[in-house]
Amino acid sequence: MTERPLEPLFRPYHLGPLALPNRIVMAPMTRWRCGPGGVPHPLAAEYYSQRASAGLIVTEGSQISAEGQGYPDTPGIYSEEQVAGWAEVTRRVHDAGGRIFLQLWHTGRIDYVSKKLGLPIPVAPSPLPASEVRMPIDGVPTAPLEPRALRAEEIPGIVDDYRSAARNALRAGFDGVEIHAASGYLLDQFAKSGMNRRNDAYGGSMENRSRLMLEVAAAVAAEVGADRTGIRISPVNPSNDSFDEDPQALFELIAAGLDDLSLLYLHVVEGTSMGDRSEPAFDYARLRAIFRGTYIGANGISAEKAASELRDGRADLVAFGRSFIANPDLVDRLRTGAPMSELDKSTIFGGGAQGYTDYPVADMAAGAG
Repeated sequence: MTERPLEPLFRPYHLGPLALPNRIVMAPMTRWRCGPGGVPHPLAAEYYSQRASAGLIVTEGSQISAEGQGYPDTPGIYSEEQVAGWAEVTRRVHDAGGRIFLQLWHTGRIDYVSKKLGLPIPVAPSPLPASEVRMPIDGVPTAPLEPRALRAEEIPGIVDDYRSAARNALRAGFDGVEIHAASGYLLDQFAKSGMNRRNDAYGGSMENRSRLMLEVAAAVAAEVGADRTGIRISPVNPSNDSFDEDPQALFELIAAGLDDLSLLYLHVVEGTSMGDRSEPAFDYARLRAIFRGTYIGANGISAEKAASELRDGRADLVAFGRSFIANPDLVDRLRTGAPMSELDKSTIFGGGAQGYTDYPVADMAAGAG
């Protein structure tokens, strides 16, 4: 019997202790909708539970400390109120039959809110502003604040913040955590030569620049278990002025270090975020060969391409992003061929239920014909 083109998407998969009903991951996506104090808005429980048919949900980035916040209205995972807010989200997702990881986030120099919130100036490996970056803050295109360099004696505290945040995530009922080490945020800033000009143990050589990412991964894995710890990287994604002079060698080194830690999965943004997956050039198969855990491919991938990569063994799971925003029942739509809802880009960031929890579920009977 001839296999249906998208069939690989719907094969079950064992991800550590979790039995996934399909290979479809809901990618982490910032939505700027949390309540006061970085507490998840009550609507978040509805939003994530609506999408519980995904094999795995990875939440929006959640700051590991007050100082780790870089954008307005993003959730945290460092206070008891935040833990309680996330606990309602995980309860609803689990009641709907889903599985959910929390993404641990420190934005580093990509910070638009510290001054407004009365927090210290943002930190980074080096005092280099992300000069080419603009984000509409209160309707005005705004550059992130200029950072200061983290002192060497402060770095263990950052590692401890990740460790504590991971512990809080499991207290909130999450099935595991994903370390955000991609897209020009703090751990990516340390790893890449274009953002790190240090001359101490955390700068200079590739081994030194990758040190913080690997120390955080080791600390989180020791705290909650390697089988509940994933990590997201983006070797060549230029988001937030991210750049390295030799990303292939750097990320092969990082992949080997992560493999030594036996992390659950490696989640890779392939290519330019929301752009071309083949540019800039990079050999992702090398990462797949070096890291022996689960490999999640991501970044603007079509369902047909995703199925092909799963069929050929280039990935174990595939993450879908914005298509999950407009289609809470994305898995069923792909399975039945139902038409996709169109994304309202004006409601991605900020607001309430509109563009968040009000996207319709398809008429599957109509789509199955």
